[in-house]
Amino acid sequence: MRKLSITLGAAALALGLSSPAMAVPRPADFGQATLTGFAVLPAETFVPGSEPSGSAIGAGPFNGIAAPFSGQPVQGFSGVVRRGDGTYDVLSDNGYGNKANSADFLLRVHRIRPGLRDGRLEVLGGFNLSDPDKRVPFALTRADRVLTGADFDVESIVRSSDGTYWIGDEFGPFLLHFSSSGRLLRAPIPLPGVKAPENPDLNGGQPNIRSSKGFEGMARSVDGRHLHPLLEGTVDGDTPGDLRMYDFDLRTGRYGSTWRTYRLESPSNAIGDAISVDDHRFLVIERDNEQGDAAAFKRVYLADAADRDHDGRMDKTLVADLLNLANPRGLGGFGRTFRFPFQTIEDVALLDDHTLALLNDNNFPFSSGRTAGKADDDEFITVRLARPLHADRRALQ
Repeated sequence: MRKLSITLGAAALALGLSSPAMAVPRPADFGQATLTGFAVLPAETFVPGSEPSGSAIGAGPFNGIAAPFSGQPVQGFSGVVRRGDGTYDVLSDNGYGNKANSADFLLRVHRIRPGLRDGRLEVLGGFNLSDPDKRVPFALTRADRVLTGADFDVESIVRSSDGTYWIGDEFGPFLLHFSSSGRLLRAPIPLPGVKAPENPDLNGGQPNIRSSKGFEGMARSVDGRHLHPLLEGTVDGDTPGDLRMYDFDLRTGRYGSTWRTYRLESPSNAIGDAISVDDHRFLVIERDNEQGDAAAFKRVYLADAADRDHDGRMDKTLVADLLNLANPRGLGGFGRTFRFPFQTIEDVALLDDHTLALLNDNNFPFSSGRTAGKADDDEFITVRLARPLHADRRALQ
């Protein structure tokens, strides 16, 4: 299949020449997926022996929880890495939603193990992200250079074959490279031509992507040589609802001069995560901004760069509607139809050719998608698709 590759200078021309009349039918949806596993981490879970946090969010209570907190909450899972031994690395995001209120939230990767038999999600440990070697060229919040939610808004994570981690940030947006223990290995890598309002190098210039719309998803290529970071928001001048997925070469440390385009079903939607299925197909979480009964759109799409209809955008096939999962075993104490009704669903991992793992970002203590007025727990679910993905075997390792 032909890889979709639009040069930066020719992108507008390619989109302008596309014609709806040339469109071919979208591939058939997979059908209803099935819930096969369910585990929960209580909302009020904190890192043992950690520093107080939440001093800038107000006293609350928020969904019944008062602030500040005596420790660092284990919350906001915005990226996941499957380790292959039944455990997962999960990335907490910037803390409490913005730069101004998250200076006392320490950026951290947690190791978790879901107990799908007893329904409990166990936290095994983890590590904070830090910059002791002074790779970051701008001022940080803390003198000890432990990174906080006022420094970066980390939203996506992949692990390289050497055990190091690449993390996507929204404040730059930047790519960040960390050791296996969370030590920053090089200066943040900016995205050429794109800057968010929080970018420290604006120097009076105008941002061209909205706040909190940077690198929300990031896939690693199945051969391990490239990263494919995906913006959450549309860059100014692009068609509303069109999102750029870039190619970053890990051998050269450079971005390619091309990008793929993922089109949202509605410009008001957002993406939550992206992972590779093979060298041209990706699983992408797409969601609305609602929660609870108001949630109407929480889906996983198979996005194909083959671009069969030649419209300049990735082809999409619905593989799972997360608001309409079959639940024949009544897992979690729910009925025969299971809803994953959270505002932010930001984690997907491929377990086998039929099965996905998904987690929510609970925006602790602010989101209450499961029960109105009650802070959301972190939920880990496994979902069996109605059809196989025919994934590259390297994507399953």
